[in-house]
Amino acid sequence: MTTEDDKVFKALADPTRRYLLDRLHQRGGQTLGELCGRLAMARQSVTQHIAVLEAANLVSTIWRGREKLHYLNPVPLHEIQERWIGKFERPRLRALSTLKRQAEEQGMTGRPDYVYVTYIESTPERVWHALTDADLTAAYWGHSNVSDWQPGSRWEHRRTDGSGIADVAGTVLEAEPPRRLVMTFDSPGEPAPAGPSVVTFEIEPYHDIVRVTVTHDNLADEDALRAVSAGWPAVLANLKSLLETGHTLPQPPWEMHADLRAAQMARNDPR
Repeated sequence: MTTEDDKVFKALADPTRRYLLDRLHQRGGQTLGELCGRLAMARQSVTQHIAVLEAANLVSTIWRGREKLHYLNPVPLHEIQERWIGKFERPRLRALSTLKRQAEEQGMTGRPDYVYVTYIESTPERVWHALTDADLTAAYWGHSNVSDWQPGSRWEHRRTDGSGIADVAGTVLEAEPPRRLVMTFDSPGEPAPAGPSVVTFEIEPYHDIVRVTVTHDNLADEDALRAVSAGWPAVLANLKSLLETGHTLPQPPWEMHADLRAAQMARNDPR
């Protein structure tokens, strides 16, 4: 009879499956395509490995639209450690048990996040340039994104009215041109009590098109989620139009949500 421990040990016995777990430990929420990216094997083979990991409850999945996102589930590893190693490391295991219990009590009450995907007829280099060039962002975003785009550098989302006011600011966390840009994303001033929100741009080429995925994590509350749910589709629609046709949309799409935009900017107006 196969036990749950047997399934975990079987899953961990294969180096490819251990590599997949390492990838998900580094960054959760990856699609099958992302997990296949650095593996020299057929997509079907990777799918079979992931199925073994899911059967062992080492990987959990959620659907975001049409995308299936994969996350590492460390609980089975903890349970094996508790059974096989716990008698030698009681203090550390007690701490892990406490952490596990707290996570279970929190359930799905974490801060909301947002994911948006679009496809653009362009190249990764042009998309990267459009995201990081002050003049181009002014054209399709209505603000200039200003930074040297080096990890650790400050970036600002400045108004184009000559006031120099930044309605959003943050720190560049990762910059891997032309594929990946990660930055904190919040109003200037007092830091958010639960930490900054984080925006990740992932740029993936496919023949003559590019898939752009924007993930906005650690949003403060449902109001923030509502604002970004209106904002990101508008910005990316204008970016897509600019790169594919050479001009932005006839009307700025965020004008359909003028109340949200006005409220955001009012917070940063001089008193």
